[in-house]
Amino acid sequence: MENYSLQPIGLVHSPYKEKFGTPRQPGLVNAHCSIELLPPYNQMDALKGLEGFSHIWVSFIFHQAIRDQWQPTVRPPRLGGNEKVGVFASRSPFRPNNLGLSVVKLLSIEQQSEKLLLHVEGLDVIDGTPVVDIKPYIPYVDAIPAATEGFATGAPEKKLAVEFTEQAEQQLKAVENPEQFRQLIIDVLQLDPRPAYKQTQEQGEYGISLDNYNIRWSVNHLNVTVLEVS
Repeated sequence: MENYSLQPIGLVHSPYKEKFGTPRQPGLVNAHCSIELLPPYNQMDALKGLEGFSHIWVSFIFHQAIRDQWQPTVRPPRLGGNEKVGVFASRSPFRPNNLGLSVVKLLSIEQQSEKLLLHVEGLDVIDGTPVVDIKPYIPYVDAIPAATEGFATGAPEKKLAVEFTEQAEQQLKAVENPEQFRQLIIDVLQLDPRPAYKQTQEQGEYGISLDNYNIRWSVNHLNVTVLEVS
């Protein structure tokens, strides 16, 4: 068998700066991201006709999950991190070839001087992720209403209620598009980004990075309080 190499065609610009806080599936958080096409792929001709599709498939590399050896089983967060399934029965980033695939909403295509950007919504990857392919989402072949879900039954619940301290509310006023950023914080924290083994802990204080800001927050039972946006 031959070995094959992949050439990144683009890079993701997203508000997620680290694994912690990044949604575990596409479409769970409607954050706006962009995909910057890299030379020589940054040609409008390569996207001709794509504007007619509402959604696209984005194939990418889990570049921060590359390991020397692969494991045949993983522990999905959906099963509480306690039960093992086969790696090919999961969407774990720890895969033999570290390839990921997400379907996202295509908002617009923009030419900025030499930059060619695809603006998308609902992408679930960290900033700087290499993109290796883009394809249109075609409902009549890609949507299968009768498909079964295995252990991933239904969308994850938004478990936590989110509120902000007065200090955090004041700090949000200095952020560009404060209401949009406030909603991003709520959408991320409602899904409880903590590792599965910590979600059983009723109290704790945590921090995540979104865009260029550090968000400090605490959990008390099913309530989140955003303490600081710095």
